[in-house]
Amino acid sequence: MTDRSKNKTILGVERTTLAYSEGLRTYMLSVYNYMAMGLGLTGGVALLVTSSPALLQAIMPMMWLFILAPIGLVFFLSFKINTMKFSTAQTVFWLYAALNGVAFSVLFLAFTYESIARVFFITAGTFAAMSLYGYTTKRDLTAMGSFLFMGLIGLFIAMIVNIFMASTMLQFIISVGGVLIFTGLTAYDTQSIKEAYTEGSSSEVAGKRAIFGALRLYLDFINLFVMLLRLLGDRR
Repeated sequence: MTDRSKNKTILGVERTTLAYSEGLRTYMLSVYNYMAMGLGLTGGVALLVTSSPALLQAIMPMMWLFILAPIGLVFFLSFKINTMKFSTAQTVFWLYAALNGVAFSVLFLAFTYESIARVFFITAGTFAAMSLYGYTTKRDLTAMGSFLFMGLIGLFIAMIVNIFMASTMLQFIISVGGVLIFTGLTAYDTQSIKEAYTEGSSSEVAGKRAIFGALRLYLDFINLFVMLLRLLGDRR
């Protein structure tokens, strides 16, 4: 191979790598933007509900519906994301974030605004650090993800048990375990979302992947926030 041919090959590889990196950066920014807007919508709806006594009084008898409905939407989006339209995925994601805001209004009633703001910034810092680690690390986090998923199942069972036991100690253990699990899942999910990127995907496919990735990171953030709030928040 001549020097000119070698130079052309190297230049072609560099251009391909650059195009991939640029596409990946755009894709991940889209994921984070959707997640951030979802969090903003959740917080805005929660503040709106708590600031309106009439609205709060009307919603309170149906609060279990607003707590359970988002769970159903998560499963719906998870199983149907590949077959639904991008616009439908967006609608379901925004609806999920809004319904979560109604459910989260209970937290705004239970904890002071100052402690909510403080814990939010702690959560944001922790999330950013772990997401950055998941994005940049060369270590394969698949094994850690499997372990954390098993821990998540155990955490869910413990939460159900504690509904009947109402144990303060068990609640503390659940909160500590939840912080550890969702901190780890933030790194794992970030790496998984990054690796799901495929260069050359249509805007429809890339958009749906970004929505689903945003949902995963949203869930990590919001659950980490709730666990930290239970540990560090100041009750009214």
